[in-house]
Amino acid sequence: MTIEVKNSVKSIDYDESMKTLEKRVQDVFSGKKSELLWLLEHNSVFTGGTSYKKEDLLDKNIKIIKTNRGGKVTYHGPGQKVVYFVLNLNNRERDIRKLIYKIETCIIDVLKEYNIHSYADKKNIGIWVGNKDKSMKIAAIGIRIKKWIAYHGFSLNISNDLTKYKGIIPCGIKNKGITSLKSLGIKDFRNIEKIIIKKFLDIFV
Repeated sequence: MTIEVKNSVKSIDYDESMKTLEKRVQDVFSGKKSELLWLLEHNSVFTGGTSYKKEDLLDKNIKIIKTNRGGKVTYHGPGQKVVYFVLNLNNRERDIRKLIYKIETCIIDVLKEYNIHSYADKKNIGIWVGNKDKSMKIAAIGIRIKKWIAYHGFSLNISNDLTKYKGIIPCGIKNKGITSLKSLGIKDFRNIEKIIIKKFLDIFV
């Protein structure tokens, strides 16, 4: 299967990226365009998924952009790699659990390249590091399915400002931390885009 790969160097506004994704979903469903893998960084923004609640905002001054992905409230900003995709499950397996498992595997494989042991948690979606007693989220996953076209994707914390998460309950999960590659002592992550693209295509092509 052909997946077009885009890697945006300049930061992309969230609203702009959503318009691009929604249009691509229509084009993939109608057969006008191929599937898509799109790596980018967003300007600072807080977004709320379909199960987001106002109680997830600790700082009531934060403005939330509501979005149609699954999940609750999260933060995107400089230093965080956002990985969007548009995948046609009509030509693949119509199995959402299997799709999420493959995405989890992709993120775990990326982190292995930096000798970081990470894992998925059945109760709390996302990818985590540390032991079960002191687990910290390093990647968030949020997906939507429309006419069996899967889109949105995941975000991986690389060197972003983790204090931004203090104003929210990230993904609605209390009593757990947030971390990044930089916080875990990784100093060189210049090639992470290439690693993400390779691991993703290894799984999905």
